[in-house]
Amino acid sequence: MTARAAEILSQRGEKRRGLGRVAPFLGPAIIASIAYMDPGNFATNIQGGARFGYSLLWVILAANLMAMLIQNLSSKLGIATGKNLPEVIRERWPRPLVWLYWVQAEVVAMATDLAEFLGAALAIHLLTGLPLIWGAAITGVLTFALLGLQKRGFRPLEIAILGFVLAIGVAYLVQFVLAHPGMAALGGFVPTFQGKEAVYLAVGIIGATVMPHVIYLHSALTQGRIPTRTDEEKVRLSRLNRIDVLIAMGFAGLINMSMLAVSAATFYKGGVASDGNLETAYRTLTPLLGPAAAIAFAIALLASGLSSSAVGTMAGQVIMQGFVGFHIPIWLRRTITMLPAFVVILMGLDATSTLVLSQVVLSFGVPFALVPLLMFTARRDVMGVLQSRPHITALGWLFAAIIIGLNGYLLWGTFVK
Repeated sequence: MTARAAEILSQRGEKRRGLGRVAPFLGPAIIASIAYMDPGNFATNIQGGARFGYSLLWVILAANLMAMLIQNLSSKLGIATGKNLPEVIRERWPRPLVWLYWVQAEVVAMATDLAEFLGAALAIHLLTGLPLIWGAAITGVLTFALLGLQKRGFRPLEIAILGFVLAIGVAYLVQFVLAHPGMAALGGFVPTFQGKEAVYLAVGIIGATVMPHVIYLHSALTQGRIPTRTDEEKVRLSRLNRIDVLIAMGFAGLINMSMLAVSAATFYKGGVASDGNLETAYRTLTPLLGPAAAIAFAIALLASGLSSSAVGTMAGQVIMQGFVGFHIPIWLRRTITMLPAFVVILMGLDATSTLVLSQVVLSFGVPFALVPLLMFTARRDVMGVLQSRPHITALGWLFAAIIIGLNGYLLWGTFVK
């Protein structure tokens, strides 16, 4: 696969067209896209559709466009420098600030992993009827197996993650067909709000969309994945990776829109209130759409939880190695990061409520990842020929200001109201 990519980059493979030309470069954004379809997205999308119908579809579209730009910049950083974002920060910033960055990034990564692990455990509980604690144990075994694919190179893990992404897509296609939202859903792409509660929920959707840990990870997924020898090859590789981002993030956006549309067509039209509780949503789908819809929902949640939990563990490795140059075996990190989920379950805490709280913690880390990404990608001495153009940098800062401002509003509303 690397040889095919090198041939295309050197223009010896100019005869390749279409998928044959792009395929060797697909993968990093597919792994990153899982963060945009994690159990946290399930909760906010279900709540948004059940309370406000289709009216917040435009919010998901806007959030997805922001994600495309940000993930593309992260991808370019890895290609241009051969380093990931934490490594660039460690190389160029004062040591005390780097250690501060490492601590907050670890907290955010663990909070994210908690939500994802609980989502998968809850899905196993819903599908099998096993106690939640056994669902967590099975989740741990399955994520260990998934992470073990890394030993065989980057492609097996990318293919496995692609399988989970397709499973989520098929599951939501089934639900979409059963719910048949209809043409009325198109009205949801006209920007509008139905009161202050809709504004607050829109803030939650956008604020939780851009995951700081996956910004760090995406730069690591492209660093050295496909070697380049010249500036021209770097430019070609960046363009091909942009296609990877557009495909993966576009698909993630469609999944999120489908989640909200299905919730609107099922719960909002049926007059069934939902606060985003995943177990309640599963139980309610059966009488409204039949058991097939409920099973498809649980399968999508399981695929989301397992894959995003594995990706979260990978991000944790990148964060530790990048910021402080320290490495621990990935099985040890997986063991440590899944312990909080077992504590939550044994204490009898509500899984969905814990999941939502983790999203609040996650929002603290957004500016820490976004600001240095925009700063470094705008610098010629860092990016070389892949330096961001001024209008791209300006657009990135606009998106960052919106996301950071909305996260601040979300946090204020959580702790002050």
